Amino acid sequence: MIFVIDSLVGAGAEKSLITLLSSIDHSKYSIDLMLFAHGELLESLLPEEINILKPLKYTEFSNMNLKNSLIYSIRKFNFRMLYSRIKYSVNIRSKKYSNPQKARLYWEAVSSVIEKNHKEYDIAISYAQGIPTFYVADKITAKKKFAWVNVSYRLDNKERDFQAEYYKCYEKIVAVSDSTKKIFLETFPFYNEKINVMYDINNPDLLKEMAENGVGYEDNFEGLRILTIGRLAHQKGYDIALKTCRLLKEKGINFKWYVLGKGPLKFEIEKYIRNYNLENHIKLLGVNANPYPFIKGCDIYVQTSKFEGFGLAIAEARSLNKPVVTTRFDSVYSQMIDGKNGLVVDMNEDAVYHGILRLINDKELKENIINYLIKEKKGNIEEIEKFYKMVD
Repeated sequence: MIFVIDSLVGAGAEKSLITLLSSIDHSKYSIDLMLFAHGELLESLLPEEINILKPLKYTEFSNMNLKNSLIYSIRKFNFRMLYSRIKYSVNIRSKKYSNPQKARLYWEAVSSVIEKNHKEYDIAISYAQGIPTFYVADKITAKKKFAWVNVSYRLDNKERDFQAEYYKCYEKIVAVSDSTKKIFLETFPFYNEKINVMYDINNPDLLKEMAENGVGYEDNFEGLRILTIGRLAHQKGYDIALKTCRLLKEKGINFKWYVLGKGPLKFEIEKYIRNYNLENHIKLLGVNANPYPFIKGCDIYVQTSKFEGFGLAIAEARSLNKPVVTTRFDSVYSQMIDGKNGLVVDMNEDAVYHGILRLINDKELKENIINYLIKEKKGNIEEIEKFYKMVD
């Protein structure tokens, strides 16, 4: 069996894959893992039984600086990879593209120079949309192929037509929530018979153990700790979080808002923090292989996402009994009960701000939410049975 994913940088899909691979019975399955980027933090959490395949030749080539890639091409007297790299770079810089558009442009530019995997597998699984889906469809031979859909986004006609050809190669498509399935079928209604739902696996015992054994906040701050976990990207709604932070500062709240994640908006977010003098209120912590001590030590977990496949970080905060304030993204009600295990608010800074204020000012509400969380069913390790049934 082989799994393919972009990287193990620390986002929800990557953490979900780590949990799935840790839950699988390795006496029954031999597993290869294909990555397009190596050396990321979560690789250290992989079970020792997982065989990480060596990087693709193009991956190694694209990691060279331009001078070294030119020297390499001259020495090999082969300029195909260099041409593909330049073609993608030129295309991607011409304007701002969505993630599905970037994936298509990448595959159109470089697929011809990416080698096939010559091993034949019983099962091949693309664990993310975009490039992993295209790679498994084009470059892997397997008796059965399954594609995970872990982000809820809508596609225009060009992206729909491009991706539809690749999904034809898959026996099953797996959505991580009912909402993700619904949105996928809005774009691909003709794949209704192929798609099933399997929630991201959340193992509460593992989370508690990691929360106890890791290192969290080290700044001795004694005010309100707010935490957000997520890639520094448009999807996570950091524009809403930053504006909410300004409102809390203006209100005179003694708080710090910590962010675990990295991504393309890092410099833009840092600029906003400087421009509005929020350095004492927002702390970008980068990524951490073990974020659970930070969840354990926070007072409120806040998610300002604009769309999510499931919202694994929310599930993790709930597992550690932390009150959640979250925006009303498509799949939010697959795990949230407004007023019971947290607050679900409109997708703007005023609503998030007032949600946080409610938890600050209404002690009874916050206590009731925590008590509900303590009694709430934790985790869904039983989802692994759906996986076994599918692959067997």
